Amino acid sequence: MARRVAKADLPAKTCVVCGRPFVWRKTWARVWDEVRYCSEACRGRRSKA
Repeated sequence: MARRVAKADLPAKTCVVCGRPFVWRKTWARVWDEVRYCSEACRGRRSKA
């Protein structure tokens, strides 16, 4: 049986739009270095410079 990682042990980042912390998700495993937003809503609210 596989061992599970505690949620507190997962890597975390801070959203550049809202400033809230968010943790690693399995769907982001391959692109974790590129993830900047906590949600699609924040991604839509990003400033268009």
